[in-house]
Amino acid sequence: MRRIGVLGGMGPEATIFFMQQIVDAIQARDDSDHIPLLVDNNTQVPSRIKAILEGGGEDPGPVLVQMAKGLVGAGAEALVMPCNTAHYYAGQVAASTDAPFLNMVEMSCAEAAQIAPGGKVGLLGSPALQQVGVFEKALAGAGLSPVYAAEQGRALATIRSIKAQGPSEFAAHTLSDICTQMVEDGADVICICCTEFSLLAQDIKATVPMFDAMQVLVTATVAFSRSDLSELDTPNAGDRVVGAAT
Repeated sequence: MRRIGVLGGMGPEATIFFMQQIVDAIQARDDSDHIPLLVDNNTQVPSRIKAILEGGGEDPGPVLVQMAKGLVGAGAEALVMPCNTAHYYAGQVAASTDAPFLNMVEMSCAEAAQIAPGGKVGLLGSPALQQVGVFEKALAGAGLSPVYAAEQGRALATIRSIKAQGPSEFAAHTLSDICTQMVEDGADVICICCTEFSLLAQDIKATVPMFDAMQVLVTATVAFSRSDLSELDTPNAGDRVVGAAT
């Protein structure tokens, strides 16, 4: 199996959750059945929110490039980055090494196009996604358009709450409210595109299909690592839809 390098620490609990999802995706009989991971759980990556939203923070790009080079130097054969907002710097990361970069944003837009072709995608994530258009190009390329939270301050406050205190019932309720608003504004499908929110994926409610970008990345990571092996126990697209309306 090919070894995967993980640019992590954004945040650390989300990185651990991603790793757990990778473990859970495999029907293992022994340690050697699992996906080999090299993880840089770098909690010192400069704040993406400060750099993008507040405009005064240190640029995370050079740190992410350094992490990517270190992981490939240590033997990683592909790179993943389980942080949606950090994909603003995906071009820098991908260009920094010869290893494939599995782009969570692009793959999530392809997933949304499968669920709601030509539709509107509610992006349940950081306000930074809208401010710098992290998803815009990939959505347009897939024939889709975005719907954002009307009250971006609530989304940002929820991210900060989860980073500080962990997932909570109140956070899940707030995110469900935001989903309701996005559906009222025309969203045909909801994409959970903040890895802090992924911690609450099973608790967020929506009346349209909903999927988690992190789970899309998990599936792609497993498939890439095991590309020359059986993929029978890799989750399929249906397994990634976590809040479909019934």
